[in-house]
Amino acid sequence: MENSATILQTPALQAFIACAENGWRQGWHERNGGNMSYRMAAEEVAACGDALDTTGDWIPLGVDAPNLGGETFIVTGTNRYFQNILPLPEENIGIAQLNAVGDAYRIVWGLTVGHKPTSEFPTHILNHSVRFAATQGRSRVIYHAHPVDVIALTFVLPISARDFSRALWQAMTECVVIFPEGVGVVPWMVCGGAEIALVTAKEMERFAAVIWAQHGIFCAGDDFDATFGMMHAIDKAARIILKVMATGQPVLQTITDDNLRAIGKAFGFQINGDFLD
Repeated sequence: MENSATILQTPALQAFIACAENGWRQGWHERNGGNMSYRMAAEEVAACGDALDTTGDWIPLGVDAPNLGGETFIVTGTNRYFQNILPLPEENIGIAQLNAVGDAYRIVWGLTVGHKPTSEFPTHILNHSVRFAATQGRSRVIYHAHPVDVIALTFVLPISARDFSRALWQAMTECVVIFPEGVGVVPWMVCGGAEIALVTAKEMERFAAVIWAQHGIFCAGDDFDATFGMMHAIDKAARIILKVMATGQPVLQTITDDNLRAIGKAFGFQINGDFLD
């Protein structure tokens, strides 16, 4: 218990728990829905001291992430509820370490109930792998949630990155600032396996946010605030789009492509030109 208390007092664990609680309060995590992982920095692992048990057997991931060999992750558990992470963290989250070649893991702390990371752990690891490469190692958080309005949009918009990106950018000025590359979209697939992990990771090579049709969204970021903030912005923009649709009235004005270009120029970033007319 003393070792667990030491780990739970570390800033990394505290930030993870706070982000999970914020997602629960947004209504993004029905039952055991959603999952999250965080790639720990070396000093954060060291802060856990001798509280990590590295004697367990390696468990195959089913995917390969050689650029993450030896990395350590905080991760939510399978069949665990986000609403219980804050009051019962050791039961609902854990710390997993990858082997040297990045194709197997072992639990080194936590997950005292269920003893397994989320069933989407292979997707998380592949997403971490491609975002690690895309950001020169800055990206550390992968967050999957089920925002209602984002899911609703997947019933009425074409399942394409261009259509979703343009709709979100035009819904709210801040969106193109937060994700100027746009968002990826994956058509409905069975979740929890290697196939959807590979498809999602391919999208994550280009986008820090990937929407799963009729399911939810994955967001990646350098820290918890940036990742949660992206999820929150996409959810809010989706709600605006649906509210406008619900009026049944024609759209009289919107953010034009020239407006989007002007935002990029003003804030000094490059917008994905493939999604502009």
